[in-house]
Amino acid sequence: MDKALGLIEYKSIARGIGACDSMLKAGNVELLVATVLCPGKFIAMVSGDVEAVRFAVRKGVEYDPPHVIADLVLPQVHASVFPALSATTAFELKGALGVIETIDAASGVIVGDTAAKAANVDLLEIRLARGMGGKAFVSLCGELAAVNAAVKSVENKFKNEGILMATAIIPSPNRQLTF
Repeated sequence: MDKALGLIEYKSIARGIGACDSMLKAGNVELLVATVLCPGKFIAMVSGDVEAVRFAVRKGVEYDPPHVIADLVLPQVHASVFPALSATTAFELKGALGVIETIDAASGVIVGDTAAKAANVDLLEIRLARGMGGKAFVSLCGELAAVNAAVKSVENKFKNEGILMATAIIPSPNRQLTF
């Protein structure tokens, strides 16, 4: 069974924590992330089967709708998204490096999933809004053609959505490069 990923982002930390509790009580979902983000926001992510995740996200939104910044449900999320969110992907930076910067945390998750499904790339990390003024970024690597395809797919799909800040493709990153 494919897992779904659900996310809510609240502009209030206190209300976000309450909404997260509502999500967890709503059904059979697993908590992936519940944390404070910059600047003073709260995000909660859950996974499970699609209907359980949809119901949990709906309950999280219903907790206090005026404080909701974003909510989403990604059915059949690419398996590499889960370790990339927790930065537990074991990797060796091989080939080209792609970086996709988004305006917010929810967008980072969406573009990470899109990039992973678009080409044979390794998702390295989906870094969400901590110390970045609410933005997020996705890093991925692989053969140059695959990295180009993944990044271009994201750019083409979201170019008119207003969620992309910038992208970079580095064909042969220096081994000392860290971020």
